[in-house]
Amino acid sequence: MRIVILGAGTVGTSIADMLCQHRHSVTVVDQDSQHTRQIYDELDVRTVVGSASQSSIMFQAGVMGCDICLAVTGDDEVNLVAASMAKAMGARRSIARVYAPIFRDLSTFDYQQHFNIDRLLSLEQLSAMEFARAIRSPGSVSLENFARGQLEVQEFTVEEKTQFAGIKLKELTIPSGVRVGSISRGGRMWIAGADDKIEVGDKVTLIGERDDIDTVKDKFRVGTEPKLSVVIAGGGETGYHLARTLEGDRFKVVLMDVDETRCNYLADNLEHAMVIKADATRRNVLEEERVSSADVFVACTGDDENNIMAGVEAREIGAKKIMAIVGRPDYAGIVGKLGIDLAVSERKAMAKQILGFLNQGCVVSRVSFPGGRISAFELEVVEDAPVTRHVLAKVKFPSQCLIAAIIRGEYIHVPGADDRMQPGDTVVALIDDSVVEEALEQFNVNGR
Repeated sequence: MRIVILGAGTVGTSIADMLCQHRHSVTVVDQDSQHTRQIYDELDVRTVVGSASQSSIMFQAGVMGCDICLAVTGDDEVNLVAASMAKAMGARRSIARVYAPIFRDLSTFDYQQHFNIDRLLSLEQLSAMEFARAIRSPGSVSLENFARGQLEVQEFTVEEKTQFAGIKLKELTIPSGVRVGSISRGGRMWIAGADDKIEVGDKVTLIGERDDIDTVKDKFRVGTEPKLSVVIAGGGETGYHLARTLEGDRFKVVLMDVDETRCNYLADNLEHAMVIKADATRRNVLEEERVSSADVFVACTGDDENNIMAGVEAREIGAKKIMAIVGRPDYAGIVGKLGIDLAVSERKAMAKQILGFLNQGCVVSRVSFPGGRISAFELEVVEDAPVTRHVLAKVKFPSQCLIAAIIRGEYIHVPGADDRMQPGDTVVALIDDSVVEEALEQFNVNGR
């Protein structure tokens, strides 16, 4: 595939390296001639020196015919403008990296739709989601950017016999905004059907909004799930995103930061988390704040060494599970030996997302479920596609294909049998790998 990367900083360089290893044709644009010279010497890429927000430079980079344009400079506004220009100039997909949370906040303004950009990605938010998934439901699928962040996918195990176990799915009273996506039993995973029954020991995947998913999960539990104590060291964007994601009945969140102004901001914007002005890299502070009783300690201070040291100290005083942001590749081999259970690299989190976009035709992105033969697809609905000709009940989908959600404009909903897809819609679908080609035929026009 032909890919244009705007920005040759740390993020742009790491993405270019990954894409070259996958044998893609890569062009890198940067204003700094030293950056472009270095990346040209180290990688098999074409380079262009100039501003990513200038049409002449974009033209020179070949944006008009590229498959994906990735705007990953260090400036949010430049990334938005450049990704929007790339889309208008003919790039099939455009993706912009943003740092400020406001650009992803749909409650104030829809930047993604306004600028006609396919995806806005935040390294900090992606890292936070890696931690949140490991804390909430380890092994679940990373779909936080599907449906523009409005959908979650969680996996849980049915551990006890309840009144809802052994009943057909079509007979369960669950919120309309939740779908049972897949069931794993005896080493086999399949897409759930209306006549399937959930049994004790099954691993079940749910798709929907978080509160609705938690309601459904409670139907398969006996008693109340214990509240977990989570201490987050570092109130930057990663810590903030993680605290917001975990806010709710299941977690008691404590967020620590050394900057008083930042603490005030966090306290104003987090409803349930406790914000403490403290230096989480000091052992006596961790002891005073009773980190020894924490179920999970997450270090995301912005400095690898501080994160590692804070994690080691938290482990030694008794915190049960230790997680940390560790970006330097040369630290990868030692973090486990130091007692850190999960190390997250922002660049690797971004790279994982980018790989999901390397698709052709109607496929916007694809993520495979761990340990099974099922993938979650984000699909665009185009004019004259077969899927637009009938209501869903009459579309010739294979049995192992589940339409989980339809996004139309700013709205997302779980469709029923009488819903009909329209050009411009985006669809989230679970498809068994054996029937992918057959399912995608309903979205492609004239074999494209």
